[in-house]
Amino acid sequence: MAPRFTYPEVGATGREPLPGGYSHLRVSTPTGHGRAVFEAAADAVLTWGMHRAAGVRIADGTPPAAYGVTVTPGVGIGPLRISGPCAVAWALREERRAGFAYGTLPGHPETGEEAFVVTIDDAGDVTLTVTAFSRPARWFTKAAGPLVPLFQRAYARGCGRALREEAARRTIRG
Repeated sequence: MAPRFTYPEVGATGREPLPGGYSHLRVSTPTGHGRAVFEAAADAVLTWGMHRAAGVRIADGTPPAAYGVTVTPGVGIGPLRISGPCAVAWALREERRAGFAYGTLPGHPETGEEAFVVTIDDAGDVTLTVTAFSRPARWFTKAAGPLVPLFQRAYARGCGRALREEAARRTIRG
């Protein structure tokens, strides 16, 4: 059964331009260098290791990212924890790109999609790019107004830092 995404532009983080009517985000972070780092980073992204390393709560036993996999990422602690159900809208693992996007499901505080894609260029440089489009869906995200995009940008940067460390750890452990 197909997920009940809360927006019509499912998969739009995988193409240009991003849809209108949403806030847009694109943050790229250098992650390391070489094929081993790329493979480790790809594994960390597709198996939720990057999210967990960034402090995001992902339930144990969540399958690797693939179309339709549902997940409820949670950030914060105690009464300040915010979580929202998502489903993977697309996933890929190619020679030079790997990643996925998840989109919001009913009950999520935002409406939209966020993609996490690792690439390796001709020089061997590995980069994580987080791309998103979103808008508030609940009273508290509407009330937070301009703070939400700031939080999203900080979250994307935190994912980049966490992936750099996680890929290095996985490469050393190898």
